[in-house]
Amino acid sequence: MADNSQNCRFFINNYIFYPIDLGIRYNERRIEIFGGFLVMAVEFIRYLDKSIKYLHRQGAFLTVKKGDEINVSTISWGNIGFEWGRPVFTILVRSSRHNHTLLQDNTEFTVSIPTTSTMKKALNAVGTVSGRDTDKWSIANITQYKAKTMETPVVKEANIFYECKIIYNHKVDPKLLRGDVDTTSYMDGDYHEIFYGEIVSSYTKDDL
Repeated sequence: MADNSQNCRFFINNYIFYPIDLGIRYNERRIEIFGGFLVMAVEFIRYLDKSIKYLHRQGAFLTVKKGDEINVSTISWGNIGFEWGRPVFTILVRSSRHNHTLLQDNTEFTVSIPTTSTMKKALNAVGTVSGRDTDKWSIANITQYKAKTMETPVVKEANIFYECKIIYNHKVDPKLLRGDVDTTSYMDGDYHEIFYGEIVSSYTKDDL
């Protein structure tokens, strides 16, 4: 028999409602019982259109912390969606990037999305130098700001923020990639690794 449980959900004011008898397990941090339904907050929906628009139009700051090192880089390839029964931010990081090294065996990252053109210069500065031997924060004149749920900070000068716990990651396999995408996106053989992060908190600058 087909599993139609996903067809039973519905949205009201940025919340997803599931009948409680579906047997779906949830993190109690995000769930309440309300009138016979499980309720999961999905605040990321509020900012979805604007986040995707500016992520792809001018880029976002990806911040990774490993030990005492906190590195920031620029990303413009990624997506926000709903996978494995939870909100997910998907990021693509090339294997040559310093943040790729820091993401290995890591559990979290943050994405800070500017929604004004005034941050283009900072995004460009962060994206053109390596954090291996450079203090990108000083060069780009951006500020670390304490995140709400994790040790990895956000970029204070941005406007929309996502705090993410890594669920899964895998490397792009050129043997499985369509030929024209391989040719246009990986001429130098610097393939991405894709990281899927559960969005555990999302908010705007007004919430800081």
